[in-house]
Amino acid sequence: MHSLEEKITSRACPGDHVRHAHAVLYNILSWRDGSTRTPQFNTTAHNCPCEQRRTVCRKDPRDTSSVLLKTIRFMRSLPSFSQLPLADQLSLLGHCWVPLFVLGLAQEKIEFEVAPVPQSSILRQILLGPGFTESDHPTLAGVHRLTTCLHELRNLNLSTKEYAYLKGAMLFNPAIPGLSARVFIEGLQQEAQRALRDIVHLLYPEDSHRFSRILLTALSVQTINHGLVTEFFFKPVISNRNMLDLITEMLFCPMESQKNVLHINI
Repeated sequence: MHSLEEKITSRACPGDHVRHAHAVLYNILSWRDGSTRTPQFNTTAHNCPCEQRRTVCRKDPRDTSSVLLKTIRFMRSLPSFSQLPLADQLSLLGHCWVPLFVLGLAQEKIEFEVAPVPQSSILRQILLGPGFTESDHPTLAGVHRLTTCLHELRNLNLSTKEYAYLKGAMLFNPAIPGLSARVFIEGLQQEAQRALRDIVHLLYPEDSHRFSRILLTALSVQTINHGLVTEFFFKPVISNRNMLDLITEMLFCPMESQKNVLHINI
């Protein structure tokens, strides 16, 4: 018995794979994060399971570690974060660094292009070792979700204060399991949300829906896969090192030593 996914793939892939691959890749390669519109995908090809699973990488792997540094320094700059129990700090760091990093990408207007990863051969898999699989790479569908979030954030044209309060509301997430100071963290999130609502009403008094749009966009940012961000932006830098170990070291090491953690010059 074949699974439903196998049946769908067998029906959709053979013809569509050849016919639409160039159109899909052309659209994603032609789109830059700094553009004023979302990337245009061929609907049929993008809905094809094999196209969604197509592995991709950054065409020009420019260094985005400066955005990560600013993300970590933002956490360190908050006295309310530093006063939390160590275990809670680590939990918030592990769960929230990716959403905060994505906000940083949008705020810094980081641009990137996407290129296809060549399909692996038997020889390539042997050389890379038994632990390597194609799923280790970001997929076209995953990167599309990321670029859509970035586009929505850029369309909001958030001010510096709006970004700061939104980051605070996303960092202090009481829904994370195992928090010992949950009530205190929930209060911090509510405080950040109130500050965000106040600044939104001050800057846009006639836009009664802006605050809701910001919160909805924040929810979509929180769905971005952590593995995708690690592989897409940091794999060339960290190789096989554990990303959570690295950002934990960055959080607690002296400020002047943070750049050395990733062994790069920023």
